[in-house]
Amino acid sequence: MKISVLQENLAQGLNIVSRAVSPRSTHAILSNVLIAAEDGRLKLSATDRELGITAWIGAKIEEPGATTVPARTLADLVATFPSDTIHMELAVRTQTLQLSAGRSHAEIKGIDAQEFPPMPEPDKSAGIELNAGDFKEMIGQVVFAASRDDARPVLTGVLVTVEGDAITMAAADGFRLSVRKAKLAAPLDQPLRAIVPARALNELARIASDDKEQIHMMLPPGRGQIVFSLKNAELRCQLVEGAFPEYNQIIPNGHKTRTVVSAGAFLKAAKQSEIFARESSHIARLDIKPGDNGSPGTVEISAQSEETGSNDSKIDAIVEGQEILIAFNVRYLREALDVMKSSDVALETTAPAAPGVIRPVGDQDFLHVIMPMHLGK
Repeated sequence: MKISVLQENLAQGLNIVSRAVSPRSTHAILSNVLIAAEDGRLKLSATDRELGITAWIGAKIEEPGATTVPARTLADLVATFPSDTIHMELAVRTQTLQLSAGRSHAEIKGIDAQEFPPMPEPDKSAGIELNAGDFKEMIGQVVFAASRDDARPVLTGVLVTVEGDAITMAAADGFRLSVRKAKLAAPLDQPLRAIVPARALNELARIASDDKEQIHMMLPPGRGQIVFSLKNAELRCQLVEGAFPEYNQIIPNGHKTRTVVSAGAFLKAAKQSEIFARESSHIARLDIKPGDNGSPGTVEISAQSEETGSNDSKIDAIVEGQEILIAFNVRYLREALDVMKSSDVALETTAPAAPGVIRPVGDQDFLHVIMPMHLGK
């Protein structure tokens, strides 16, 4: 293998695949990045067997070939090289990769590419085409609600379902639920249902830098995997096994109070309360009161900490229904408001001990359910 590649391009490619490198594996090959010169491009791949990421970058290929080298060593070295062309040549017998740029020269000892876990090419004739920008927005509106606790692995994933031309993503951690729906450009012949690790979707949103490009989503039969293919990158991961909760049973069928507020004002008030609530189990109280005699209704958000102090913010609202005092985890409230794209949001409540639902006004494709907290005295 003998190639020449721009330092900037190589650094960018390594940044894309590095998050799939296994940091503490007992298998040395999983700490390595695959470098393969093929088809006029340089292919970089990394995997920890659960997540695999591949990136293709432009390069001048003088001799094809492949090897694997320690990913961290290569990335750290390339970051120190001058912003110039890097020349790489592989000594096949010793599996030593020689790199030079300007007056800098280095040699990295590698492992034969044949020992790298296979990542076969998916069949792109089957699958779903998704606009990257739209899909990234969907990911952002649900993935934060997935659990970070491995005690219930199924909740660390996002349920992705496709029926006809409708795609739905849902995530829950036992305290909240986020559901986002969208329409596909073309319907899918067979229904699709998969639990995708939240970590993988976060990585996909990170590497899909061009919002206008298409993402091809595929489920290779019999492998328990999902593959997301982009123009110059590919991400594949193992699906989460298990039965995702029937989340529709969690969504309240109705409400007794509907409160419409400015999303920006609500978010600001939630952030202020979080400063104090983070030292008291993240509890924030919402005192919602309808207006009278033509005056607007109000939402008063308050939090207190014995060590730090207290805070309360009052914002105008359109309140339909009865007065209610309810408490939520303010971090959950703030994270939900952070991903609302509308200027106004509606909070639907039934009782102090019943879940609340937050929806962007004018958007029927997104909702977020938050379980209430005990009000105390």
